[in-house]
Amino acid sequence: MATEDDYTAQPFVPDRGGLPALRAAAAECRGCPLHRDATQTVFGAGKASARVMLVGEQPGDQEDRQGKPFVGPAGHLLDRALAEAGLDPADAYVTNAVKHFKFTRAEPRKRRIHKAPTLRETAACGPWLAAELDRVEPELIVVLGATAGKALLGSSFRVTRVRGTVLEEEIHGRPQRLVPTVHPSAVLRADDREAAYRGLLSDLEVAARALA
Repeated sequence: MATEDDYTAQPFVPDRGGLPALRAAAAECRGCPLHRDATQTVFGAGKASARVMLVGEQPGDQEDRQGKPFVGPAGHLLDRALAEAGLDPADAYVTNAVKHFKFTRAEPRKRRIHKAPTLRETAACGPWLAAELDRVEPELIVVLGATAGKALLGSSFRVTRVRGTVLEEEIHGRPQRLVPTVHPSAVLRADDREAAYRGLLSDLEVAARALA
């Protein structure tokens, strides 16, 4: 019997069933220690028939509280950029490479501060992402940031080298097209937020053209 110290979600992933079955099973995942402090598992959301899948890093504070991906400030910015780029957010499947919120506190009862997941934690969650890809079978994956890129393309991935380009790779045994870009939270942190937003929008327009 696998334990959370083995760092793999594989024993918790059901072999059968669609996205609802995956979501229900993920709520009980103990594949790594991140579940201990998180409020809940934050699984992907959207239609199984979605043509595009958006993959981010991990849930943030608001996502952890609400149990839904991309509902915080970064998610609102992403929805705006998708709509401007010609991609309907309602027709996309959105998820994260890691399903539990990893955070630290400067002091007890202080605001929870996002902490990036390790490669080991990201790999532990890999079976969930693979299962989502198997059920949705998207025509295109929009890779949001370095953690998502490393989860899908390996530890050598660098978003700055390939952002805004259409990649063709084999992902979990099937050919897949991907468009990498920055995570929307990076836009919110940027010194020149407007320029960073234009860059994100330009990358998403590449994704929209790839689906046209």
